[in-house]
Amino acid sequence: MPEIRITPEIAIDERELDETFVLASGPGGQNVNKVSSAVQLRFNVAFSPSLPEPVRYRMMVALKSRLTKDGELILVGRKFRDQIRNRAEVRQRLVELIRAAAVVPKKRYKTRPPRAAKENRLEHKRKTAATKTMRGRPKGDD
Repeated sequence: MPEIRITPEIAIDERELDETFVLASGPGGQNVNKVSSAVQLRFNVAFSPSLPEPVRYRMMVALKSRLTKDGELILVGRKFRDQIRNRAEVRQRLVELIRAAAVVPKKRYKTRPPRAAKENRLEHKRKTAATKTMRGRPKGDD
């Protein structure tokens, strides 16, 4: 069974990918009207047995606007004039999306600004306020 290796732990079976070849628009002259060179790749993120649960969740969240109601990701490749290169390009994009989701985000720890930073900010604020009060009309001149 042929598989696409994403990371050492994650590999996707090629049978999970549904590729459709359609007519492409753009450059290519008469070739565009005759040859189905554009590739439409469908990959079901929601029900893929190859994806670990954390990776699936991160993909569903990150690609929420690009998924269908059934949890299917549709990638279209029509960058090149020939089918083989479009197919390779679309598969590479899928691999990159899964790799990005496979990276566990670093936990953010709350930090507080140092005391010196607060004092510098307040000192700068006082100086700016003093400069602006000097720009106004002198007191007592009515």
